[in-house]
Amino acid sequence: MKLKKWIWLPLLISLILISISCSFGNGSNEKVRVAEVTRSIFYAPLYAAMAQGYFEEEGIDLELTTAWGGDKTMTALLSDGADIALVGAETSIYVYAQNASDPVINFAGLTQTDGTFLVAREPTDEFHWDDLKGSTFLGQRKGGMPQMVGEHVLRQHGIDPRKDLNLLQHIDFGNIPSAFASGTGDYVQLFEPQATLFENEGLGHIVASFGEESGEVPYTVFMTKESTLTNNNEMIERFTRALYKGQQWVSEQPPEIIAATIVTFFEDTPVDVVTQVVERYKEQGSYATDPFLSSGAWDNLQTIMDASGELPLYVEYEELVNAQIAESIVE
Repeated sequence: MKLKKWIWLPLLISLILISISCSFGNGSNEKVRVAEVTRSIFYAPLYAAMAQGYFEEEGIDLELTTAWGGDKTMTALLSDGADIALVGAETSIYVYAQNASDPVINFAGLTQTDGTFLVAREPTDEFHWDDLKGSTFLGQRKGGMPQMVGEHVLRQHGIDPRKDLNLLQHIDFGNIPSAFASGTGDYVQLFEPQATLFENEGLGHIVASFGEESGEVPYTVFMTKESTLTNNNEMIERFTRALYKGQQWVSEQPPEIIAATIVTFFEDTPVDVVTQVVERYKEQGSYATDPFLSSGAWDNLQTIMDASGELPLYVEYEELVNAQIAESIVE
């Protein structure tokens, strides 16, 4: 009988291993729901990781939905409509300030600079920030990262956004490009690909990058509820590992290869425009090359929020950032 047991033992182990392998196969991967705040070439490493099959390699069937707004993204996460949210890190502070029983924890960074550009209606041979004084500036939503970073950069250049220009913030995020195209504003703060499209079509002219001016900040991050980190930490680790593969791939590939890989996520945008945008973001270091969120970037975020009058309270780095997962994966 002992001999028979030893004969069956290798077979039993093989069957267990096959079972584990199948549980992470394409047919039975763990479903993970991710809500992104918007669809943007700014998030190229995520789409690259999806297109390259890195999430499947980690046993994840990723379901990506676009919420079109920070408030809607957080509602999806907090109401269990999503397992993970991709949104600005400032939203985790807003939730924490409301004494949430299950706070939202930032565990992986995707972008590390602002992703907007200053677009002027009229061409200029040499742009100076003082040119904005007295102009009508079509800004972003009050309390969001684009607007807070925009105001931070303006103040760095000696411009009071409330006194030195006519700041417009009443237009919904999705309607800002069309408002500028129809004649509203002398300057506008735009994400890509709208900025490049406007420039290519002669509707505007990119004169400055808010990302280059603002410094490192956890602009767009992946976050989840504290309870999810407690109950399904292993899934979050696998998700972060897949993301890291995508980040490394994007850092190593030329813009045209990246664009060809992710263009299916942008059906209405020509591949040459996607290439232009990717190149612009890569050149200014917007894409994080690993998921680690630094304490310095976290402090910079709160400095920017405080200067804009939007910081409800200061929150320690360790309170809302889980750096251990990213550290272990990068190492």
